[in-house]
Amino acid sequence: MDLNNLTLELTDRVAVVTVNRPKSLNALNPDTLAELLEVFTALGDHEDLVGVVITGSGEKAFIAGADISAMKDYGVLEGRQMGKLGHLVLDTIAAFPKPVIAAVNGFALGGGCELAMACDIRICSDNAKFGQPEVNLGVIPGFGGTQRLPRLVGTGRALELLFTGDMIDAAEAFRIGLVNRVVKQQELLPECLAIMKKISTKGPLAIQLCKDVVRTGMELDLARACRYEADLFSICFASEDQKEGMTAFLEKRKADFKNR
Repeated sequence: MDLNNLTLELTDRVAVVTVNRPKSLNALNPDTLAELLEVFTALGDHEDLVGVVITGSGEKAFIAGADISAMKDYGVLEGRQMGKLGHLVLDTIAAFPKPVIAAVNGFALGGGCELAMACDIRICSDNAKFGQPEVNLGVIPGFGGTQRLPRLVGTGRALELLFTGDMIDAAEAFRIGLVNRVVKQQELLPECLAIMKKISTKGPLAIQLCKDVVRTGMELDLARACRYEADLFSICFASEDQKEGMTAFLEKRKADFKNR
């Protein structure tokens, strides 16, 4: 892959994707979005991958938002195309079959907050700032922010953030459930990699099905979601993972799951 706006590193079967546009605080322009789509599409073919960590280069920003300079002169058609591209990329990240962790260092505003919310887990440094400031620009969030934010923090808190455009700090983001953990900046990437290492010891099929059933179930009523869970639970019993996991438990040893 020819990447100009991202870097990609593989460490212990974990892909670390870094948005690398520090001069623009890692703002998302169309080229960067296209590269994210290319990277996640390619990583989907790596069966032995444990998961992906997404972060931003430098100490100031995860992703400061979409690139305003690229959008200032857009008309309706260009705005629609940008929104569709953003949704395609973030939906691809959300639907990625392996766990995706956002390592949020610094500003995660607008499209940056939206990208973080498309990830499965959000870990942030203590200098992180979150917000959906689009109303300050006369627009609304266009990459799923109006939908993912209330699902994570509740309608009232989401609407307050959307209406005011206010930024919140890491402590407040943790308090309202927007992030899972807050760590010191130097501990951010090691913390994310440690979580991935723990995940790597679990049944890989079970991890994939957990992500599937949670994402799908959130869009269903409780009765249908529970039936879907029961269906995926039964599928586990056709797997080598289930045989190894339960045998290891009864034999009082650590399970040795095969990589996929």
